[in-house]
Amino acid sequence: MQINCIAVDDEPAALNLITNYINQTPFLNLMGRFNNAIDALKYVHENQDLQLIFLDIRMGDLSGVELARIIEQSDRRKNLRVIFTTAYDHYALDGFRVDAIDYLLKPFNFVDFSRAATKAYEYFVMLNGAQQPIAAVTAAPQFLYLKVEHQLHKVDIDDILYIEGLKDYVKLYLKNEEKPILTLMSLKKLEEKLPAELFLRLHRSFIVSKAAIKSATKTSVQIGAETIYVSDQFKDNFSQFLKQWVL
Repeated sequence: MQINCIAVDDEPAALNLITNYINQTPFLNLMGRFNNAIDALKYVHENQDLQLIFLDIRMGDLSGVELARIIEQSDRRKNLRVIFTTAYDHYALDGFRVDAIDYLLKPFNFVDFSRAATKAYEYFVMLNGAQQPIAAVTAAPQFLYLKVEHQLHKVDIDDILYIEGLKDYVKLYLKNEEKPILTLMSLKKLEEKLPAELFLRLHRSFIVSKAAIKSATKTSVQIGAETIYVSDQFKDNFSQFLKQWVL
């Protein structure tokens, strides 16, 4: 089952991000994208097969909350649902007052997006009485268990900044951790365990989190104070990544 959706946000960078996340999610079908709620409302009236809106709250003439309330008061309130996106957490209460499926606080990553999208999928499966099991949703894993010394260590996917391969070992550099985690595993094997939509191989010795990249050139990325260079072997993939995300 696929869910027909649109993205609405007046910030070009945010709209591009949501669009890319939708396109990476197999059960979502992007029907359109809008930079204001008025055009989105017109589209809603003209397209009865629309099911889901990724909706920014704070916009110009018509806010996301106002648009959601218009939908809630219509006869489509069960068949057309909203996931709010905003940088302002004090709007959360407004989001749930109009019975939003979920609420994403900017900046959010693909794991956050996937969790919210999966809630929408589960809602429409129940609404339509579909027989497809929820397990069929291809959401990204949320954590890994790695052997560190003589015990298993849980690592949240969101916390990984980048990974360095050292022959038979890998070092994982994590958020809010002074020292990296060292585990006995090849970089190739670990790469197979990571969600491909969240990580990027730049070098035979380095994998980076896309969300952790703070700046980039044609030949390197900056993650915190660390500069990681792109090897010739991975330049084509890196170029594709830049084309996808650069405005």
